[in-house]
Amino acid sequence: MKVILKADVKGSGKKGDIIEVADGYAKNFLLKRGLADPATAGGINDEKQRKNAEAFHKAEFVKAQKELAEKVNGTAVTVSIRTGKNGKVFGSVTSEKIADALSELGFDIDKKKIITKEAFKNVGTYSAEIRFIEGVSAKITVNVVPLE
Repeated sequence: MKVILKADVKGSGKKGDIIEVADGYAKNFLLKRGLADPATAGGINDEKQRKNAEAFHKAEFVKAQKELAEKVNGTAVTVSIRTGKNGKVFGSVTSEKIADALSELGFDIDKKKIITKEAFKNVGTYSAEIRFIEGVSAKITVNVVPLE
C-alpha cells in the first residue's frame, strides 16, 4: 500500500515521502496514529507541488543572500569606543556594535553572523567576516576610533 507520510517515521521515511509499505503496517500503525495518509492521485500531486514550491523558495533565499553578500563585501564601517586619557580602551568592540554600525549604513545583519578572529581591544583597523549561509560570506573592514 502506498502512503504519504505526515510526520517523520523512524525506519520508514521523512515527512512528505511517498512510500510503499505492507497493508497491515499502513492500516494498523501509520493511518491509525495519523502518521500517514493513503496515497491518492490528488495527494501525490499536492506533495509534488509542495516540494517544488519549497525548492523554489530555498533557491530565492540563497539568491537574495548572495546579492546581499555582494553589496556588503568590502564595506568599511566605523565604530567609536570609549578611551582613557592615555588612549587605553575601555571594553572591546563586539559583533553587536558592528551590526549596529552596519544597520546605520542600511544593512540589516544579525550579530551572530559576524565573525571576528579576536576581540577588538585597541584603536585601529580590523577585518571581520560575515557568514550569511553555507558557502556565502563577505569581508568587511572595521575602523575602531576613540569616542569624542
